[in-house]
Order: sequence, then C-alpha cells, then structure tokens
Amino acid sequence: MFLNLALLGKKVAFFGIIILLITFPCFSDAYGTVELKGIRYWSSSEYTRVVVDLTGTVEYSQNHLINPDRLYFDLKNTTIKKEILTTLPVGNDILETVRAGQFTHDTVRVVLDLKHLLHFNAFILEDPARLVIDVYGKKKSKAPEDISIKKVIVIDPGHGGHDPGAVGLNGLYEKDVVLDISLKLRDILSKDTAYEVFLTRQTDVYIPLEERTAIANKKNADLFVSIHANASPQRNARGIETYLLNWTDNEEANRVAARENKISLKKMQEMKKQIDEIGGILGDLERQVKRDESVNLANQIQKSMVETLDHREDLGVKWAMFFVLFGARMPSVLVEVSFISNPEEEKLLSNESYRLQIAHAISDGINGYFKSTPAFQRVAGSYKK
Repeated sequence: MFLNLALLGKKVAFFGIIILLITFPCFSDAYGTVELKGIRYWSSSEYTRVVVDLTGTVEYSQNHLINPDRLYFDLKNTTIKKEILTTLPVGNDILETVRAGQFTHDTVRVVLDLKHLLHFNAFILEDPARLVIDVYGKKKSKAPEDISIKKVIVIDPGHGGHDPGAVGLNGLYEKDVVLDISLKLRDILSKDTAYEVFLTRQTDVYIPLEERTAIANKKNADLFVSIHANASPQRNARGIETYLLNWTDNEEANRVAARENKISLKKMQEMKKQIDEIGGILGDLERQVKRDESVNLANQIQKSMVETLDHREDLGVKWAMFFVLFGARMPSVLVEVSFISNPEEEKLLSNESYRLQIAHAISDGINGYFKSTPAFQRVAGSYKK
C-alpha cells in the first residue's frame, strides 16, 4: 500500500524558531522546585544535540541574541545541583560552548555560545524529564557525484536494558526480538560494499530516545530505520505497519506512538490539541526530515515485508509522532514488524528463521529505496561486480 503524499499536509515555512514539542507550556512538577542535574551533548561539525537533564518538567522562555551570537533558555522555578559541570566546551563549526548558571534565585539560564547557526529547535521529553536542544549548521555534501562513497545506514533496535518494550503472553520481550532482527539486518546489509551499517545498540542496554536520533545525525547517516514489535490490548490484532513522523488524528496510530514514547494516549491527544491551537503541524518536519524520501523508504520496506512474510496482514504506511524520529536529518521510518501481543505472531517472532525473514525483507526494502534514488544510481555502478 503506497501513501499519498498529499495526505501528509501542507508545507509550513519555518526558520529559527523554537518548537515546544511535548508540552506548551511545560510546567514544573507540583509546587516543588525542579533541579538541573546534568548537561549532555552529541556533536558533529554540522549538528549538535544538547540535553539538559531535569528532575521535572519546567516552564521556560528562550531568546536568540547577537553580538555575541548566542541562544539562551530560562528555566523557571529551577535550581542547579552544586556538584554538576556547568560549562561544556563543544568547539565545532556551530557551537562553541554550553553553559548554565543560576540567573535568579528561582531561574536557571542555559546559554549556547554560537559560531555559525542555521536553525534550531527545542522540546521537552518526559520520563525522565529533559530539555532537548538541536542546533544545525549547513549540511555538507559527502563527496562529488562522480566519486563513489558508501551509504551510511543506522539501524535502531527499540527499547533495551531496563526497558523491555512490549511483552508477549509467553514472556517474549520486544527488546530481544528487535535486537536479534537488527543484528541480522546489519549482517545482511554489510555484505554489500556500497553500505556502511551502524546500530544504536548491539547489546541489551538502554539508550534514551534522544540519543538514538543523535547517533544517526552524528554519523551523517543516509537512512535511519527504527525497528519495533507491535502490541495491542486486542489479542487478535496482527499485521505489519511502517510509520513516518507526523501528527495524525488516527487514535490507533497515536496509541502505538504513545506506547513507544512511554507516555499515555491522553498525553498524546493533549499534545496534538495544543499544537493545533498554536498554529498547526510542526514546521521542521518539512525541513529536517526529507519527507518524500521517507515516504519512498516506508513504502519500499512495507511492500517488501508484506510480500516476503506469507499471510501477514498489510496494515499499511502510516504516520504518528514517534519521538525517536524527531530531529532526524535523513529519511527515517519506524517499522512495527509483527504483534508480539498476538499469540500466533509471538510464536513466529520467537522463531529465528522468521526473524531472519524479517531482516531480509527490510534489507530488500532498503535496497529498493536506494535503487529508486537517482543519485544512488549514478554512484553505485562502481560497486557492481
């Protein structure tokens, strides 16, 4: 089933503004003071993701100043833990340093000292609470079109570590299933010398959602594919579906996204209502995600899986607000390979040969995507034997 591009909604112009993704506004927990407990970042020459770890969600304001060029975020009703590092040197082409200080007795100011900023986003994630700030510079071309280079693919096995994901009736963990599929997919794709393949995790460890996208951006990946197993309260629910990043009014798609995002469906619905009230869909979906390429990738993978896996119900290509896809600078999709909550499909997922079939199907979809991409057709000829 191929998704009509017109259904993805109108293009929204966006430049240099802040998107408050998770709550608008975001309030501090109850009546207590929130603590800033750490700052982390992932960086490349053209992209940096800064994460400000908090003990609760906060209300904040932001501004972009020049002379000197800097962004700042004032976190209300917040204090800084005394023992944390408050100045982090970054030193890439976009960002010089990140620093935090107690601006007033109940406001923490986080400052990003800039070099060359193209645009930026900020949003709040919950459970645990953190402010995520993405800053972008000009995306550099990897190489001239007549020079052969490898395509970089980042595969993301969902969940891991203390987060098992969905659990089947017979105790099968989503985190184990998708890791095995991802390892198999890596091995299959790596046989093609045109590809360089990375995993966001290779073992049973927990990787936060914001780090997974940051890994792909830092690798300057050409594709990002997040792999999951579906679940539903309806035990007879079954089938395969592939998701793109966007808002939707489809309650079932929002339910799936809420489960993967580890928030309630009610919260997802509130987020949609709040964004609608402040002016429609997220503008940076047009800029940060190569929309047409993502649609093509999703269709190729979905078609390949339905054709490869016998008697699998085709639930189609859909969209929903999966946090793991937000901020990706390359074509990106999330694949729900089967319903682990369905006893029959759980049994299939526990079978290594079925997981290998899934890996081959996703690989064939990725190959189909690149073969349909004119730039790849020009470059990849040198890899043919």
